[in-house]
Amino acid sequence: MSVSPRTGEPSGRPPLKVFVTGASSGLGAALARHYGAAGARLGLAGRRLEGLRATGAGLDAHVYSADVRDAAAMQAAAASFLSSVGTPDIVIAAAGISVGTLTEEAGDAPVFRAVMDANVLGLVHTFQPFIAALQPGSVLCGISSVAGVRGLPGGGAYSASKAAATVYLEALRLELKARGIAVVTVAPGYIDTPMTRVNPYAMPFKMSAATAASKVARCIETRRAYTVIPWQMAWAARLLKWLPIPVYDSVFGKAPRKPRGLPT
Repeated sequence: MSVSPRTGEPSGRPPLKVFVTGASSGLGAALARHYGAAGARLGLAGRRLEGLRATGAGLDAHVYSADVRDAAAMQAAAASFLSSVGTPDIVIAAAGISVGTLTEEAGDAPVFRAVMDANVLGLVHTFQPFIAALQPGSVLCGISSVAGVRGLPGGGAYSASKAAATVYLEALRLELKARGIAVVTVAPGYIDTPMTRVNPYAMPFKMSAATAASKVARCIETRRAYTVIPWQMAWAARLLKWLPIPVYDSVFGKAPRKPRGLPT
């Protein structure tokens, strides 16, 4: 017997089967704990096995040490989950890389590739192995970012990858609609995770990982096609999207930048 993720009351339904990437820390770990607390049977994928084990402690969880950039590793993780747990009701692609980049720096070229591989192809590698087995009513959820609304100086790789992720997920939503499979895109603002704690600037409307996970779960439950969270950031994103280029350039041209470095 599972319990409702919203009310904590018995739902009368079999436990949800949920597969989450990026589950060793941050939002992915918070989502795993959110669904695990409701009795879900979990598949947790990520690069750091110790972190995955910590996330899954006390939960009905199968852990898979796999990098979303590695298609074969994700195929193997999905095959194991399908065999041992069954067809997932929800697949959440929460893994991602955020790091500052500059095109003028030759050493940043492999960083650009790593960011694009994780944040765009990682979605493909996460979803593809499951799609053939999914049943009507299943949900694929991809975590994009409000950073994909406009290009941020010093964050070209991240902004471009999240813009690409949003458009990819939109295409996938249309492709799977006839089968009754929902594709949900969630674009968070700032979340208090190891990824953002290095940022040397103010982060308005920052959420805890647990709060963000609850909001993502609500989007999944209601099958919302595209949502920016929290609502304050959604209004900011609308404003950013429609700012004329000269105004945007003037406001953000000298904005603080995320530190550069190799993805961790």
